Amino acid sequence: MRIAHAPAQLDRQPRAVAIGTFDGVHRGHRSVIQAAINTGLAPTVITFDPHPRIALGNHVELISTLERRLELLGEAGVEATLIASFTPELMSLEPEVFAERYLRGIGAEAVAAGEDFRFGARRRGDLTMLDRLGFEILAVEMVAGVSSSAIRRALQDGDVRGAAAMLGRPFELDGIVVAGDQRGGTLGYPTANLALDPHAVCPLYGIYAGAALDHRAAVSIGTNPHYGGTERRIEPYLLDFEGDLYGKRLVVEMWERLRDEMAFDSEEHLVAQIGRDVEATRAAIRPEKMG
Repeated sequence: MRIAHAPAQLDRQPRAVAIGTFDGVHRGHRSVIQAAINTGLAPTVITFDPHPRIALGNHVELISTLERRLELLGEAGVEATLIASFTPELMSLEPEVFAERYLRGIGAEAVAAGEDFRFGARRRGDLTMLDRLGFEILAVEMVAGVSSSAIRRALQDGDVRGAAAMLGRPFELDGIVVAGDQRGGTLGYPTANLALDPHAVCPLYGIYAGAALDHRAAVSIGTNPHYGGTERRIEPYLLDFEGDLYGKRLVVEMWERLRDEMAFDSEEHLVAQIGRDVEATRAAIRPEKMG
């Protein structure tokens, strides 16, 4: 997939363009993208970074990093993605100017977006305006009950299976492995310490089963209450894995929530529970891919 940061970086050719933030690239987003693909025109996405609500000063917990969003768009069949920087200048563009520069400028003939999509100064632009400007508006069958907000709520409740049903795939933690307390190795279960983007959504604290790098992973999210911790730690233990992950990007699928985090009477009891968590991780079933 070709990635551009300005309309001039894309050749002008007949395109069907899907527009949106596409945080998470969930099943609803993929319906919009599929509508563009089905036209036979070059399927192209225009997405925004940073998230418009973050740019406007609101707190938003992102489901996916920009890097992962682009990977998922490519996997969905998008040929080119234009990342529009959501700056004050972009926000102040009259919608007709946005349409001319970002759509007509790259050859867009058809446009797909969610029904509530708004753009341009004072959010005056919408699909009706694009229709008046001569673009074909692609009908998109929305996926009932699926939204980025609903996925965030499910994750905040620890319902990673519910989130997966809306995403169409397991939710993923995506971050860089950094130095941690290195306590897991002394217990016989060496973990990676995952640092997330400050804006990334984090599931409810607890112990989860998942996978990373083709290995199952038992994942602890929380403050390590057994050791009196106060800072959040995200610590995946990759089963049957050997290797150095420090400084590397790690994408961890989250399959199911196993239990709450807790303090134990002794380190012996802690280690015994970790052993049970590992066996539960071995038995866990990956959420099926949908949509």
